[in-house]
Amino acid sequence: VLARADDSSGIIGHACRRLIELHPKAAAAAQVPARKLVDWMMEFQFCSDPGYFELDPVDYAPALGDAGIAMYREALTDHAANLGERPAPSEWRSGAPSLHWFAIEWNERRLAVLDRDVDRIIETHLCRANMTAGFLRTAEALEEIGEHDLAIEWAKRATDSSSEYQAELAGRFWSDLLAKYQPEQATEACVEVFQRWPSASNATYLCRQAGEAWSDYEHFVMSTLARWPREAVRFARTGLKDASLAWRLAHDLGLDCLEEWEALVKDYQKIDPLATLQIHRELVENALQVANTRRYRRVARRLATMRKLAAGTEQAAQVDQFIAQLRETYRRRTRLQYELNLAGLP
Repeated sequence: VLARADDSSGIIGHACRRLIELHPKAAAAAQVPARKLVDWMMEFQFCSDPGYFELDPVDYAPALGDAGIAMYREALTDHAANLGERPAPSEWRSGAPSLHWFAIEWNERRLAVLDRDVDRIIETHLCRANMTAGFLRTAEALEEIGEHDLAIEWAKRATDSSSEYQAELAGRFWSDLLAKYQPEQATEACVEVFQRWPSASNATYLCRQAGEAWSDYEHFVMSTLARWPREAVRFARTGLKDASLAWRLAHDLGLDCLEEWEALVKDYQKIDPLATLQIHRELVENALQVANTRRYRRVARRLATMRKLAAGTEQAAQVDQFIAQLRETYRRRTRLQYELNLAGLP
């Protein structure tokens, strides 16, 4: 089905992955003969449409047993021999041969993990990957086999290897490893990651790791994030769960991110409903600058929210007057008028 259908939503692929996770457990419970299972694994990866999914021999080891794993290694070796000489990284192309080699190398990495062979893990996980990605997946594999100190070392290498997003992910993984296995060093690692990539998410990592010592880092973090209003507001709102602080920062720092204002106004209207009316109004006006029917239902819902927030106050009449002005200004936008009517607006 996946080969013929539009899976842009990922629903079919997600279902397939869930089945793939279940399959080795079912195979072990059903005591499928090793030879039959090996043949199926090879056919699934190399004879149908290679490249969609990988099978993990580590997961299949209980079902295959030692004899089955030996059969599987032999089958992979034979298949690789039939593919001819292994191409150099620069010679990889799209299409079946490269996908077959990808599957071969994936299995080599996972079999190295199954063998708990540190040297082989390093060799296979660095193969064909860029420096950062290779270091990171090496660290992940080493943690999987319980080599925690080595995993930390390789995660740090990945973190220091570049300034790209993959290195930032490696930094978070490095911090997580330290939190689990060397907790006394974890907070300073989070500080280092935050200094290199100042963001709301990395500030949150640092805040959670610091715990009761957060006050020692608070001024440093907030003053750093002040250069990026969106990150500062997002951290206050999602990391510190402090809508009042986020609201104050949004105004003091001149937040100009509409997406963040939308999230913030939703939180802050629980604290001071009337204070948010002006921001709601600006969001409505911005949404209507361009005729776009997909925005009209959200506009109508926001206006209904404004009426609810202002109900029983002096600002109720102002909200209704604003809606009347919009109806007049955009009287030719029939879809907008329809959505306003549907929302029960005056």
